[in-house]
Amino acid sequence: MDSHMDSVVIVGGGQSGLAAAHAALRAGWRPLVLEASDRAVGSWPHYYDSLRLFSPARYSSLPGLAFGGDGERYPRRDEVVDYLERYAAGLVGHGAEIRTGARVTAVEASDAGGFSVRLDSGEVMSARIIIAASGSFARPHRPALPGLDGFTGQVLHAAGYRSPASLSGQRIVVVGAGNSAIQIAYELSAHARVTVASRAPIRFVAQRPLGRDLHFWLHLTRFDRLPLHRADRPLTAPVLDEGRYRQALLQGRFDRRPMFIRLDGDHAEWADGQRERIDAVLLATGYRPNLDYLAGLGALAADGRPSQRGGVSRTHAGLGYLGLEWQRTPSSNTLRGVGADARHLIGKLALHLHIEPSATTEAD
Repeated sequence: MDSHMDSVVIVGGGQSGLAAAHAALRAGWRPLVLEASDRAVGSWPHYYDSLRLFSPARYSSLPGLAFGGDGERYPRRDEVVDYLERYAAGLVGHGAEIRTGARVTAVEASDAGGFSVRLDSGEVMSARIIIAASGSFARPHRPALPGLDGFTGQVLHAAGYRSPASLSGQRIVVVGAGNSAIQIAYELSAHARVTVASRAPIRFVAQRPLGRDLHFWLHLTRFDRLPLHRADRPLTAPVLDEGRYRQALLQGRFDRRPMFIRLDGDHAEWADGQRERIDAVLLATGYRPNLDYLAGLGALAADGRPSQRGGVSRTHAGLGYLGLEWQRTPSSNTLRGVGADARHLIGKLALHLHIEPSATTEAD
């Protein structure tokens, strides 16, 4: 690939990378998407089996391709995989290049300007623009909970959870209070004895207020597209609930307790003084950006997070990020929100690099 001003390398072929490629094509750029796996579908095939989107299909599309089917349904994991494969094929048909099995190991500043990109195959290519859209699933967050490293039971992150089969009949503590934590705890509660442990209480939000899905109201008011300041970001995302999760909690199918004081061997010690044997701890504690390939560039803070504002790097002209949680809005790392962020990012990069974008950049 050459290093012309309108060339762009996109690292990651999931929803964010594909949205970036769509926005780049509309700006008249020539995107090359580098995806480490064998399919340009991101991490979706690796999520737990029962996962459904928390937003209806009509609000869960990337720019340029509707999800199709009943717009009020909540698409299953495998439906999302199929959708992304169709989306990627459409991008290729419009001139994008998508290379699978292409793992980026390092991005470096080029003496000639722009960047050099090194693949695990040893191949090196150059580009003026880099968009890091490699997601976070490969970096599950494991918090430093007291005694966790010495716990003799099973420790499992939500990234490694597939179904209740392997945990049936066990005593399980699910750590977390977000959508995934509660959805997994609810599913497990039919097969095991489950406690949700969290630092803050679970915050339930009605999935269908006034008979319409919450995302109808968010779309109508455009609330989830409003740029927010860091101070506006909640510590814990609310749990969208049609009523079954809250009811299951009230009925005692699973319970919620403040975070345990410590783990000791195969036991948990709770704040009320109770000590009990635990078979497994399941961490539904989120993820961190998977950006190790930028470490040598000097683009990351000490904790591995990118130095950026609204997806635009603060350290390197021509470097951008897409799909970060709370990058610009509450929906920045979702199917429904990443398309708008991609358009915004391409416009900002074009401005910073003095590239005249196509007139279609702002259009869907």
